Amino acid sequence: MVPFLDLKSQYQAIKPDVDAAVIGVLESGQFVLGPAVQAFEQSFAKAYNIEHAIGCSSGTAALHLALLAAGIGRDDEVITTPMTFVATAIAIDLVGAKPVFADIDLETALLDPAKIEAVITPKTKAIIPVHLYGQCADMAALQKIADKHGLIVIEDAAQAHGAKIGDAFAGTMGRMSCFSFYPGKNLGAYGEGGLVATGDAKLAERLRMLRDWGQTKKYNHEIKGLNYRMDGVQGAVLDVKMKHIEAWTEARRRVARLYQQALGNIAGLELPYERPGSRHVWHVYAVRVDAARRSEIIAKLNESGIGTNLHYPVPVHLQPCFSELGHKKGDFPASEEQADRELSLPMFPEMTEAQVEEVAAALKRILA
Repeated sequence: MVPFLDLKSQYQAIKPDVDAAVIGVLESGQFVLGPAVQAFEQSFAKAYNIEHAIGCSSGTAALHLALLAAGIGRDDEVITTPMTFVATAIAIDLVGAKPVFADIDLETALLDPAKIEAVITPKTKAIIPVHLYGQCADMAALQKIADKHGLIVIEDAAQAHGAKIGDAFAGTMGRMSCFSFYPGKNLGAYGEGGLVATGDAKLAERLRMLRDWGQTKKYNHEIKGLNYRMDGVQGAVLDVKMKHIEAWTEARRRVARLYQQALGNIAGLELPYERPGSRHVWHVYAVRVDAARRSEIIAKLNESGIGTNLHYPVPVHLQPCFSELGHKKGDFPASEEQADRELSLPMFPEMTEAQVEEVAAALKRILA
């Protein structure tokens, strides 16, 4: 048996520290924001060379807050990738702006800088690259385009805690960056959680107000804000996990190396690509298979006790909720191919070499 991920094992490994931290919040009575959230924000900022880290209630909330803080609104356009979780585009829609899609580079499944300029219009205000599966988009190329056209770059780093390009961490290369701490993420809360990072002190002040009803102090609402505050319990859990995230990241990278070795010679299987000079943190180990056989492969893996997932089987431009944009199949062929062929294999820090070999053996049998 190889589960897709194993959150229970991770909890058991850090149970005494997590339990003590949660009890500390319960005993303090400070359940929303408070010292536990502040401590986590400081730990996160220090670990990833971030000047200002603003904890919030989810990754979607982080994206919404960043767009609001940037002043993006009705009749504006924001360029992003259709190969992402729907939250990236929905956050754009929530501020009244229009999500405009550019296709991916199929080698990496990341937003292709070469496709950006063709969709820039006078209404374009921002680019949101998604650091998909745990690997950073080509930020240097994207920033060059943004600078040329006077656009801001907001990183969707929901899957990329600790990822790097050279020495630069995900979250430090755009004007703002957005993280998710959904339980299955590399750094996962025990519920929902998110964070916006920025190097701009004025933006940070605005973000802190926006997440807390636009307040500078209680009952003094300077701007129209939202209730996007992080819970104290989540802050406490995440601060405990910060002590382990680097070791877990290296464990994921070890599992990915084992996969690359074990799966390298299997016909009908395309392995993921790590860009030179990048540090992939392997939130997802995403292979590609024949689209016509994917359902059969998944069923046979599941019969063998091996968990799988799909990230993501329907690209955002083909989602019913965005039908008003008028897109059709064929508009973004690389994203559609990725959606049709992608298969996520088990990936978690506690995964053993024997479990990797079990997955590889099953795939060899099925694809033979």
